[in-house]
Amino acid sequence: MNRLNHPVYRNRLLQLVADGCLVALAYYLAFQLRFLDDKHGMPHRYQVLFVQSVGFVVVGKLAVFYAFGLYQKWWRYVSGRDFILILRAVLVASLLLVVVFAVAKPFAHTLPRSVEVMDLMLTALLIAGARLAVRLIVERPSRGERVPKHEVLVIGAGSGGQMVVRELQLNPNLGATAIGFVDDDPRKRGMRMAGIKVLGATKEIETILDETDPDEVVIAIPSAPGTLRGQVVAACRDREIPVRTLPTVFELLRGGVQLNKQLREVRVEDVLGRDPIVRELDRVGAYLRDRRVLVTGAGGSIGSELCRQIAQVKPRLLVLLDHAEDNLFQIDREMVDERHCTNVESVLADCKEPHRMLEVMQRFKPDVVFHAAAYKHVPLMEANPLEAVRNNAIATRTTAETAAASNVERFVLISTDKAVNPATVMGASKAMAEWIVESAGHSHPGTRFASVRFGNVLASSGSVVPIFRRQIERGGPVTVTHPEMTRYFMTIPEAVQLVIRAGDIGAGKGEVFVLDMGEPVKIVDLAHNMIRLAGYEPEGDIAVEFTQPRPGEKLHEELFSTGEQLQPTAARRINRAVRETELDRAWVESTLNSLENLVLAGDEANLAERVVDLIAAPGGGAARVAADE
Repeated sequence: MNRLNHPVYRNRLLQLVADGCLVALAYYLAFQLRFLDDKHGMPHRYQVLFVQSVGFVVVGKLAVFYAFGLYQKWWRYVSGRDFILILRAVLVASLLLVVVFAVAKPFAHTLPRSVEVMDLMLTALLIAGARLAVRLIVERPSRGERVPKHEVLVIGAGSGGQMVVRELQLNPNLGATAIGFVDDDPRKRGMRMAGIKVLGATKEIETILDETDPDEVVIAIPSAPGTLRGQVVAACRDREIPVRTLPTVFELLRGGVQLNKQLREVRVEDVLGRDPIVRELDRVGAYLRDRRVLVTGAGGSIGSELCRQIAQVKPRLLVLLDHAEDNLFQIDREMVDERHCTNVESVLADCKEPHRMLEVMQRFKPDVVFHAAAYKHVPLMEANPLEAVRNNAIATRTTAETAAASNVERFVLISTDKAVNPATVMGASKAMAEWIVESAGHSHPGTRFASVRFGNVLASSGSVVPIFRRQIERGGPVTVTHPEMTRYFMTIPEAVQLVIRAGDIGAGKGEVFVLDMGEPVKIVDLAHNMIRLAGYEPEGDIAVEFTQPRPGEKLHEELFSTGEQLQPTAARRINRAVRETELDRAWVESTLNSLENLVLAGDEANLAERVVDLIAAPGGGAARVAADE
């Protein structure tokens, strides 16, 4: 009896009772319709047959319905697939009924075939019709809710858009109603989806906004390109209409799925003018499943996202390594408390310490290492060249060599576009890290080495986006170094998925893989977009001021160095940077030894001079710089 007090069991019992009544009614009507034209009415023998068999028929059909799972869902949530399931269940139940009456003959009289056919049709009609009626009644707004004040125009009439409309219909307490769709599919124009009309295409958005005057616009295309989002946002901004959007697939899978809570304001990454990357983590990260994986710099922007995505493919062990205690604590708590990942080990260690790194490698014996630990702030590295070289170059050699000594199968370095034709100490240190990994790929054939190079990632600690956001919150001004400056941008989850994918391709000889970042974005345009998305007008409400580029800062970043050729790979959006001349590994070793001696001596002046020489003659062409010492 206690189980009947539970709403789930109580609801199932009510459904069983209701279906039992409907099955009995269908059976009764089948007899009545069979003898409707008989002037004497239903013969007495069939009246007796009906009374004797109705209970048997009801119990038998309900048992079949239960076996088909018809009582595992509330009637108000039935969909097209549920109706197909209902038809199958009714068909099977009716066929079993025919077989039992024809073969077992449990009663004195047989069931007329016309009754069998009519019973099948009436049962299907009543069982499906009752559920449809309940859904229509539940979704029908009450009189006081027929005309909500908040009208919503939905961009996209696909599954995402229809989901938004259904959410609004099922939750009148949201106080909103959908007034129309906008969709670029010409086949949908004028059609009704979920009871709402498709008003036109996005190229007509301005006219549609003027005619409908919605209170809000929802972009319900998670995979919509940035150009479409930008077009919609611009048209709505001119009319002071707020815009919200469905999250991307990455965001949906990282958070909850309650739609009314998932709608969010349009963010700057939505209007960058680049198609989003399709989420394929289960496929591209399959090689990490049931493997031991170590991530250095696990508490940083890229490192922490690497940990999140790697955890989703269920490695045997995930080792989080960082020398920043607070960052390591935060990602450790997130993995355990929020993501319930129990096969995690957090290690407080510094990649610059050879003995400690060898101890960690020997203890956990990782199969794959992602080396994300690095310093990335250009002005800070210019002011602290010793630490730039020590952390970005020497620590990479230490980590790579200890990994090879511990028989690690794969080693992946996270690099940056600032390593291309470097003009700063930070860029030169990362270029040196790429050369170290390339050299290690030839020196240690037992480990597959690779570097992954990409541009700016939004919302990382070194990105311009959080800086602009803070400046806008303070009321400005927003500072841009130069009106013509451009940068490549990608979201952190997108970049990390491609990094994981790159770890599984190539020959493992230290190849450099370059992510396809799309088209470069003008920083001043990014600043203007962020100001407008915050509800202000550039120059009118918040000023944009231009400063001078910092020493070594380029107006336009590059993804391929002079002397490198782009070579496509089998992986989508990942290219290979192929060197025209082979890297002189002896030069790499001698140059790094020279730099390490200067770092150990604390000789910042000579180190800066050597880095300048390195920048002037990068790669194997700089071998004579080391030889001249």
